Amino acid sequence: MIYYTKPLANSIYYHLKPIIPRLFQIWLRRQIFFRKISLFHNIWPIDQQAGEPPVFWPGWPENKRFALILTHDVDTAKGMHNCWKLANQEEELGFHSSFNFVPERYKVSTSFRHYLDENGFEVGVHGLNHDGKLYESRKIFKNRAERINTYLKDWNAVGFRSPAMHHNLEWIHDLDIEYDASTFDTDPFEPQSDGVRTIFPFWVKENDDHPGYIELPYTLPQDFTLFILMKEKTIDVWKKKLEWVAEKGGMVLLNTHPDYMNFEKRDNRIDEYHAAYYTDLLKFILSNFKGQYWHVLPKEIAHFWRSNYNS
Repeated sequence: MIYYTKPLANSIYYHLKPIIPRLFQIWLRRQIFFRKISLFHNIWPIDQQAGEPPVFWPGWPENKRFALILTHDVDTAKGMHNCWKLANQEEELGFHSSFNFVPERYKVSTSFRHYLDENGFEVGVHGLNHDGKLYESRKIFKNRAERINTYLKDWNAVGFRSPAMHHNLEWIHDLDIEYDASTFDTDPFEPQSDGVRTIFPFWVKENDDHPGYIELPYTLPQDFTLFILMKEKTIDVWKKKLEWVAEKGGMVLLNTHPDYMNFEKRDNRIDEYHAAYYTDLLKFILSNFKGQYWHVLPKEIAHFWRSNYNS
C-alpha cells in the first residue's frame, strides 16, 4: 500500500507558491529536475521492472497488443479555455479522452461538460482547488472528500486524480469513485516520487467501510516535464516509451495539460509548448500502431479490470 508522507520542503513550497513568481517556480523546478535526472536515468523514462505483467494476465480485449488511454488535467481557467480546441483535434483524428476539472479553482463550463458526455469523452474530478493542501492531514482530506463527492455525483463522474500527483491510496477510499489516476509507473521528478512500478492497472482492495477501486497509473512522461522543464523540441521521449509499453503489452496512459498548450501561431510563453506536439503523437500512433491498440476511456478500462482481473 502506498501512503503519503509530505516532505517539509513540499509543504513550505505550496504555502509560498501563491506569492512566488511563475518564472521563478519553473526555474526552481528545472534546477531540481536536472539534479535528479543523472541519479535516476536507470528508471526513467523506462523502469524495466514495471514491464512485468500481473500473474495470470489474460491480455487485452479483442487480442489487442496494448491499451491506450488519453487524459487531460485542466489546472486553470486558461486550460478550460483551450479544452474545446483540444477535444476537436482529438475527434478529427478519431480519438477520445477524459478531462479532469478542478471544481473550486475556476468556473467549469457546464456546456463543455455536457458536450463531453454526449460525444464519447469523459469527465473526471481533479482535486478540489489545487492548492497543494489536500493531503495536509487526515481531517482536511475527509472534509474535502465530502465536497469532492458532491461534484462527482453532480457531474456523473467516476474517476479522480489528485493535483500534483499527491496520493494516499488508503485515504482515497473516502471518495465515491470507480478508479483513481494519481500514480505513475516511474516519475522521480514529481513532488511525491514513489512510483508504483507497473504499466498495468491494479486493484486497491476495500478497507473497513469502503469498497475497493481500480488504480490507473500514467505511463508516459507528463508534458510539463518534457516540454517545459526539459525544453524538448521533439516527441522522441514519448515515442520511445510508447514503443516499450507496446512491446510489453501494457497500458499506454498519457496525461497532458491544455493549460500549457499553445494553439496559436505565436512564440511560446515560458510555460507553454506547441499543441502540435500532442497531435504529432496521435498521428504517430495512427501511423505505426493501427489496429494494435485498445483505445478506451479510463472508466471503461476500470470496468474491464474490475470485471475480469480485480485480485
